[in-house]
Amino acid sequence: MQKIILAIETSCDETAAAVYSSHHGILSNELFSQIALHARYGGVVPEIASRSHIEKINIIVQKSLDVARVKLDDIDTLAVTNRPGLPGSLLVGVCFAKAIAGTLKKNIIGVNHLAGHVFSACIENNIPFPFICLTASGGHTALYYVTNYGEYTIIGQTTDDAAGEAFDKIAKLIGLDYPGGPVIEKLAQAVNFQDFFHYPRLKDRQTLDFSFSGLKTAVLYDLVKKNLYKLKEKKFLGHEDRYLQQQVASSLLVCVGDIFDQHIKRAFTLYPQAKALAFVGGVACNNYLKTRLKDVAHRLAKEFYVPSKQYCTDNGAMIAFVAHYKAQKGEFSDLSLDIY
Repeated sequence: MQKIILAIETSCDETAAAVYSSHHGILSNELFSQIALHARYGGVVPEIASRSHIEKINIIVQKSLDVARVKLDDIDTLAVTNRPGLPGSLLVGVCFAKAIAGTLKKNIIGVNHLAGHVFSACIENNIPFPFICLTASGGHTALYYVTNYGEYTIIGQTTDDAAGEAFDKIAKLIGLDYPGGPVIEKLAQAVNFQDFFHYPRLKDRQTLDFSFSGLKTAVLYDLVKKNLYKLKEKKFLGHEDRYLQQQVASSLLVCVGDIFDQHIKRAFTLYPQAKALAFVGGVACNNYLKTRLKDVAHRLAKEFYVPSKQYCTDNGAMIAFVAHYKAQKGEFSDLSLDIY
């Protein structure tokens, strides 16, 4: 018998909803991005994010139902992201989902946002288990050893800033628009992804943990040393020098690529039984990094997978996909479901 899941994702700055069928897979995947709302601030403002979710959630959920050609009465289970994320943003989605589930007597499942990303590449691909998964976005950068659906272990994670966060902060530092990742890749491409400034890589190669805060600081003080940034005034002096921005962007991107390269090689050394590498999260939209990781995987004779762009950034489909296998195992929540 066909089971239909309505999934809601509001962990940060994107209001998303999707409908999933146990017979046909993803039926709809709708999203409202708040990038334009936060661009003037150079990053996500939690209060603005929460208010936008309140304004858009009903519209996005209804659109996902319309596109899937189903009604609320057809839904068997509500799935909703309840961890981790911005508290105010999470509350909007969880309260909305609980209201529907409680009123219509539907099942409800709380889903870990990071699990959504870990299995997002599985929506379109039959990835062999076990595999290594690198998740990278503005909020998280981590390595997972994945042995089955819902069965995974964190083997490395960021101790401070995430990769996407470093892109955003360094982009802001040198006068670029938010979000920083796409702008940095475009500038780096213009100079053929060369390493001009040789920013520091990892010193401790015995760990799979990441640290991008030091990289951000290294870029800052390199600019200070070159008399291109005034610390007291917090002022970048190279706004009109496009070539300088290209050099910084390219050096940064190559450095992050090298860090990912080192981590992946070590991960497969420690977990040689892993058959594949999956690269997921918003940073997986970066074509340069995708190519770098694909080359690493192939050199190690491992398969390589990356989700479509619509499943890289935060989305409801990945939450629905996780909820589907949780429902099959009977892992339902109840109306006491809370955020974390």
